[in-house]
Amino acid sequence: MIARLPPFLRFAIVGALGFGVDLAVLWVALEQLHLGVYAARLVSFAVTVTFTWAMNRYLTFGDRRAHGLGGVLKEWARFVAANAIGLAVNYAVYAALVGWGTGWLASPYVAAGCGSIAGLVFNYAASSRLVFRSAPKT
Repeated sequence: MIARLPPFLRFAIVGALGFGVDLAVLWVALEQLHLGVYAARLVSFAVTVTFTWAMNRYLTFGDRRAHGLGGVLKEWARFVAANAIGLAVNYAVYAALVGWGTGWLASPYVAAGCGSIAGLVFNYAASSRLVFRSAPKT
C-alpha cells in the first residue's frame, strides 16, 4: 500500500517514524543517560539519520538503492552528508527554541519537532537528487 504513494509522502512517512525514534532516543539520552540538551540532540540525530536512511532505502527509493557493501556504505555516507545541511537547519531551530523559547516552545521535545519539520523539504530534495540518484547498474 505504501508503495503506491508518491515518493515525497513515503519520505514524509519515514520521517514521521524517524521522529518517533528521535524522540525516544532523545528521552533516553536526557532522562537515562543524563546528557545535556545539546549533546542529547546530537545522539538522537545520529541514531535517527541511520534509521531513516535504512527505511528510505526500501520504502522511498527502493528502485535506486545501492548494492554491495561498498555501495551501501557510500550511499549511507552520502545520505548523512546530504542531510547535514538539513541537520544544520533542524539543529538551529531546536537550539533557538530551547535557548530562547518560552513556555512549551522551550521544551526539547517540541523544539525537536519544529526542527524536524524545518529540515524535511531540504532533506527530501537532497536525498532524491544526491543520494538515491539513479537505478544501480546490474
